Amino acid sequence: MDTIILGIESSCDDTSAAVIRNGVLLSNVVASQAVHESYGGVVPELASRAHQQNIVPVVHEALKRAGVEKEQLSAIAFTRGPGLMGSLLVGVSFAKGLARSLNIPMIDVNHLQAHVLAHFVKESEEDTDQPKFPFLCLLVSGGNSQIILVKAYNDMEVIGQTIDDAAGEAIDKCSKVMGFGYPGGPIIDRLARQGNPKAFTFSKPHIPEYNYSFSGLKTSFLYSLRDWLKDDPNFIENHKEDLAASLEATVVDILMDKLRKASKALKIKEVAVAGGVSANTGLRNAFHDHAKRFGWKIYIPKFSFTTDNAAMIAITGHYKFQDKDFCSIDKPAYSRVTI
Repeated sequence: MDTIILGIESSCDDTSAAVIRNGVLLSNVVASQAVHESYGGVVPELASRAHQQNIVPVVHEALKRAGVEKEQLSAIAFTRGPGLMGSLLVGVSFAKGLARSLNIPMIDVNHLQAHVLAHFVKESEEDTDQPKFPFLCLLVSGGNSQIILVKAYNDMEVIGQTIDDAAGEAIDKCSKVMGFGYPGGPIIDRLARQGNPKAFTFSKPHIPEYNYSFSGLKTSFLYSLRDWLKDDPNFIENHKEDLAASLEATVVDILMDKLRKASKALKIKEVAVAGGVSANTGLRNAFHDHAKRFGWKIYIPKFSFTTDNAAMIAITGHYKFQDKDFCSIDKPAYSRVTI
């Protein structure tokens, strides 16, 4: 009998629904919220209101594209946390109501764990290029920078993480300082492709073990920019490509240095990257470079699986369904938690 999982993701500002049958993705629908661009960041109240508007049509469209009737669903998987509480409540409440109406199990999913498991989404039966356990995963986004030792789908250990800002957050803030738009990541990525990554030097932290810190880089960037602008008020405009390339190169170097050390110490060469910053071209290039230099077997997600999406929620639900790891209806959403 087929196992058909509906996944629902609403942790931040993307409303998404996906359908997976026997581990194979049938549909993945995402509704983004452009309303936040003019504010320079996600406004929680606006995000939750947009989720309320989007969730019914998004779920309807996901089922339609999958060619699946809601009565065929085996279970509903949903992001329970972490994320913005107002946004999460919309998805959690909808999932609970739909599951109860269909009398099928609910499966709660940790958003961070789902990013890691995005590598196990199959787009066809022939798709077998998934990481082998154990593997290392660099989870890097606007809110998280972690090195995770993945021993099984339900056995993950964070061996290194940021002690302050996340990599994506640092990039966004530096982009904002330069007067660029939101989100800063794609803008910095685009400009960096035309710049010299060695044009400027910014401070790199010395943090023990496999942990990260990006607050010092952010401060170094801010103070350097302030000094350069004193001498040339048009400095940013005249050097924006080189600034972007140098910033990106510094962030990537910091990330890869710790990941390289972890790989060597643990003798693990199966290495994956996940999260929003995994869409960055410089980081992707660094992974390919390390694969050649150190013999890594690398796993880089499709761009559609880098940002928040329900396909990763559904595949996590698929594995939890096999173990009958269901969620009771009284479980609340949570805004903060680690893997």
